[in-house]
Amino acid sequence: MRNAEVIRKTAETDIRVRIELDGEGKSSVSTGVPFMDHMLTLFAKHGLFDLEVQANGDLEIDAHHTMEDLGLTLGEALLNAVGDKKGINRYGHFTLPMDETLAQVALDLSGRPYLVYKPGEPKDYIKDLDTALFKEFFVALSNKCQMNLHIHILESGETHHIFEAIFKCFARALSMAVAINPRVKGVPSTKGSL
Repeated sequence: MRNAEVIRKTAETDIRVRIELDGEGKSSVSTGVPFMDHMLTLFAKHGLFDLEVQANGDLEIDAHHTMEDLGLTLGEALLNAVGDKKGINRYGHFTLPMDETLAQVALDLSGRPYLVYKPGEPKDYIKDLDTALFKEFFVALSNKCQMNLHIHILESGETHHIFEAIFKCFARALSMAVAINPRVKGVPSTKGSL
């Protein structure tokens, strides 16, 4: 079973994430940020990950600390769950339409974090959530997971659709990358480690 649980407690947040990579897409998500609950539920469903997230943050200030720390905690859980990376595909990519919006995600579980983030032209807010915080989430996640992550909106559209497409596409690309490939012997790198 490739799973991990990570707990992060600071003066600003208290977050628990548990993920099973070889799951069925079941989730239980409560972050205090309703739109993020929706996005993480989509992530679990479309990646076929079993995911539990419980987060309490200083939302009376704003959602920044919660969103960033969710990225850190999920990223660490993913890194721990994938383990030594033996037998995995390592790379994943997907292109996903969401009505008028078209998203593309490519990633490499290389051990070298890097984020390229081009989300098109979303509005500044979804309800009261600052959409700039999604970049903070993905920066934290890619750093903690040691993932090279490219997120591109090829055709921009309605703001809800932009982020829904991103999270679904990210889930599919990650599912491809962490999948066990019976043809891969050991770690998929000529270096011998990732």
